[in-house]
Amino acid sequence: MAVLVGRQAPDFTAAAVLGNGEIVENFTLSEHIKGKKAVLFFYPLDFTFVCPSELIAFDKRLAEFESRGVQVIGVSIDSQFSHHAWRAMPVDKGGIGEVKYPLVADVKHEICKAYDVEHPEAGVAFRGSFLIDEDGLVRHQVVNDLPLGRNVDEMLRMVDALAFHQEHGEVCPAGWTAGQEGMKADAKGVADYLSKNSDKL
Repeated sequence: MAVLVGRQAPDFTAAAVLGNGEIVENFTLSEHIKGKKAVLFFYPLDFTFVCPSELIAFDKRLAEFESRGVQVIGVSIDSQFSHHAWRAMPVDKGGIGEVKYPLVADVKHEICKAYDVEHPEAGVAFRGSFLIDEDGLVRHQVVNDLPLGRNVDEMLRMVDALAFHQEHGEVCPAGWTAGQEGMKADAKGVADYLSKNSDKL
């Protein structure tokens, strides 16, 4: 499994269903992001079991991501037509409803291979999540096995941690959440932080 953190996120162009339901044939990651942060997440298949809970969780928090200047993009190996049909299925019937972010069609498996999240036997994508910064660098990644649904709130926490680091130049200790104290990345900084916070860790 490749570690993409610290490297440029692989760019791609593929068919997709946009958040307004429009099908496009040439969705390009770099053009869609245009210098913004992004969360790119992979899921195994449309019309499955764990997947709709994750896609709905992202949709319910989409305003929180957007308020932080973050684009959300989903990817699976299904076609754009499958994505479109799944969006048309009501949530109480096992569908995802009209999620308001793009769903990319990776029918040739080129994108999941570029991000090294293709399951070696099942031929679908693992539940990979990638936080990409304004310069196109991957700053955080996590990959779950197929039965293990991801924590969307944890991705929001990582977005906040990256923004805090970018703004203040400090690092974010274990369990850091927005509004908490950061740490200066030197010997004095760690000593000061631990003297006040070690009992909370």
